[in-house]
Amino acid sequence: MVTGEGGYDAARGERNLLERLRARIPGFAGFADRELRREVDKLQREEVAAAVRRVKGRLRETARDHADAGRLGPLDRFGRLDARLDGLAESIRFADYGASGLFAPDKIGEPELERLYRYDLSLLDDVDDLARLAGDVPGPGGDPPEPALDALLARVREVERKWGERETVIADVVRAAG
Repeated sequence: MVTGEGGYDAARGERNLLERLRARIPGFAGFADRELRREVDKLQREEVAAAVRRVKGRLRETARDHADAGRLGPLDRFGRLDARLDGLAESIRFADYGASGLFAPDKIGEPELERLYRYDLSLLDDVDDLARLAGDVPGPGGDPPEPALDALLARVREVERKWGERETVIADVVRAAG
């Protein structure tokens, strides 16, 4: 690990090398920008998927509490939600946009990217809402959990639908930049 002034100078030196490559190799700048966009999209999807998995983990703890207390009735609903959350997390994490044009910096400008980023931020808000709803599911000593589980399942379906529409948003962004 490089730290201190030496680390800063090393990073600056590497940046200067990249800038020199950009200036001397035709197409390198576009390639680097395209790869940066791919990496940002991947990191973003991984974070959203991780947030969904945290919701799933919280729900599993509540389900385990119910099972330990002998309240087996709602476990089927917990199981359905677990499967839906798992599917949602995986579809987000492994989304593939292929040659959608999203990563072409010469085609996609800041206004188009801003539209997509706004959409993605709303997805993060939706996942925060899932976490809140999962926190509202009562434990075995409280009210019956079924109404809260049903509300959470309905919201998961909405987020699944919205995630599915992200591909359309990307296509619209690419078409608008066209």
